Amino acid sequence: MNKIYTKTGDRGTTGTFRGRMAKDDQLAQALGAVDELNSWVGLCYNSPLTPLFIKERGTKEVSLDNELKRVQNNLFIIGSQLAGSEKRLRDEETKRLEKLIDKLTKDLPKLSNFIFPMGYLQVARAVCRRAEREVVKAEIKEKNILKYLNRLSDALFTMGRWVNFKMGVKEEVWRSKL
Repeated sequence: MNKIYTKTGDRGTTGTFRGRMAKDDQLAQALGAVDELNSWVGLCYNSPLTPLFIKERGTKEVSLDNELKRVQNNLFIIGSQLAGSEKRLRDEETKRLEKLIDKLTKDLPKLSNFIFPMGYLQVARAVCRRAEREVVKAEIKEKNILKYLNRLSDALFTMGRWVNFKMGVKEEVWRSKL
């Protein structure tokens, strides 16, 4: 590709493996939300706060940056799957997120109230929730996509809490009355 612009979208359509569709088609909305999520995860990856390392007794050290890069790769797979590619997200990736959540949660104080969202990872979590809703509205039946996005929002929430905890940022509990 010599030029970034193709002019094929100038009339309000976009191309996928499924063919051309209107840019306001629900599937295009879902693809856009997954792309936006991938960009937010990339911002988190590129943040000076996230190259923290996760160490659990008896296991090797894991970089949060490496986990975020893996998430980005999985989001590209999800995007291509939504667009009609034969590429499929492996079920093991959801299980990997569950293990990461469990590992990070061991370090965190118990949560029994809503807390104010703070940091890029919490923005990524909110965008992930929206991407999940857009995929549902597009009536995508691939359960592995919905399951992964649902677990990813939990993982991003937990990562956000964990990074804040490691950086000494105190969680603020939301109270309905000030």
